[in-house]
Amino acid sequence: MSPALHSWRHAAIQTLPVMFGYLPLGAAFGVLYMQLGLPWWGAPLMSLFIYAGAGQFLAVTLLANHAGLVEVAVASFMLNSRHLFYGLSLLKRFRGAGWRKPYMIFSLTDETYSLLTSQARQQDLGVTTHRLAARIGALNQLWWVLGTLLGTLAGATLNIDGRGLDFALTALFIVLTLEQAARLRQALPFLIALTTGLGAILLLPERHLLLGAIGAASLLLLVHYRLHRQPQEART
Repeated sequence: MSPALHSWRHAAIQTLPVMFGYLPLGAAFGVLYMQLGLPWWGAPLMSLFIYAGAGQFLAVTLLANHAGLVEVAVASFMLNSRHLFYGLSLLKRFRGAGWRKPYMIFSLTDETYSLLTSQARQQDLGVTTHRLAARIGALNQLWWVLGTLLGTLAGATLNIDGRGLDFALTALFIVLTLEQAARLRQALPFLIALTTGLGAILLLPERHLLLGAIGAASLLLLVHYRLHRQPQEART
């Protein structure tokens, strides 16, 4: 077996768990997209050029509820801002990747990040490691695009009742929240999210609920950061 084929085979084995998640989730996204009555080709193009996973679900849900572009943009930015920290933690890992680096950054989803950071570091410095990382990212995106195509095909040819499929977004957010809670082991950010979310539901109209909750949570986190930063600066 050639080295290139062996590398692709190894990457495919690594991405099998992601495939079993991305195919049904991508299909759910494709079906939900078709419920909007838009051209079928828009869904695979989103998965090919945007490739945001939860962000795509969020965009479809917001568009279905006639949200404005500002709300969609702010919500998408806040949802995907965690990827800034993913990229920073992999700066050394991606160093020397050459022409592969832009795509490795683009394809850095939660699941791809998890695979790359859980791999044992290889000692051959460079090419093999970067090739494997790029192929893992490419295969993960392939599973997502294939799932989207299956969903759009099913949504266009079958009479599918899409009610309840939008819960896939809620379920995905729950999983991401639990993963973050297990990693951070800090209760305060999640208490702030719960409080601001409930407050927005009780106090704001539905069209401003999401922006209000995000803005209030960001403000409280900023205040908390400033209050805890001042004593640390005083001690130094």
